[in-house]
Amino acid sequence: MACVAVTWACPESTYTDKWDNINVDEILESNRLLKGYVDCLLGKGRCTPDGKALKETLPDALEHECVKCTGKQKSGADKVIRHLVNKRPDLWKELAVKYDPDNIYQARYKDKIDAVKGSA
Repeated sequence: MACVAVTWACPESTYTDKWDNINVDEILESNRLLKGYVDCLLGKGRCTPDGKALKETLPDALEHECVKCTGKQKSGADKVIRHLVNKRPDLWKELAVKYDPDNIYQARYKDKIDAVKGSA
């Protein structure tokens, strides 16, 4: 699930930086906020405007290895992946089932995923 957190749709060379200043730590530290974003991504709940943009952009970011992500988006995505893999594997698994049912991205990003395991 590379780029789970902060990649937003934009037709230019990078995704819009409109939401680059979202406090990712605040979201990860709040079960309510994190669950809201995950539910949005899974189609189980309402989406905030930034959640909706993330949901629309995530497939492209995964497919193209986040090449359109800004530096802040890549940093935020790394932080989210580390958190989900180490502290919320249940949510990581749900997102993987939805966005990577054939295990394509899990295989492609295996080294990156393995590198963050245990480094919460």
